Amino acid sequence: MSDEKNKPNPNQQQINIELTEEVAEGIYSNLAMIAHSNSEFVIDFIRLMPGVPKAKVKSRIVITPEHAIRLLAALRDNIEKYEDSFGPIKQTQDAPKFPINFGGTMGQA
Repeated sequence: MSDEKNKPNPNQQQINIELTEEVAEGIYSNLAMIAHSNSEFVIDFIRLMPGVPKAKVKSRIVITPEHAIRLLAALRDNIEKYEDSFGPIKQTQDAPKFPINFGGTMGQA
């Protein structure tokens, strides 16, 4: 009976996912901006750097509304698991404020 559990289901499609070394390194982002239309959500991951008056979009992800709902559910599930392991994530009352210079010298145009 245990052999039957381990047999692949012919109706189930298997997906092979490739993760290149470059992508596996990840991209640091400390700000995300989200926009949407009737057919898609656009998520821009941005990196703000101290002393640099210009922030760069490091990655843009475009997804369908249906996938956005699945992403929201997956994030919620992972946050719950994180907080079960490490305790509640601390949040400030106000939205994060990102000073353009992060306390460094101001750039001049």
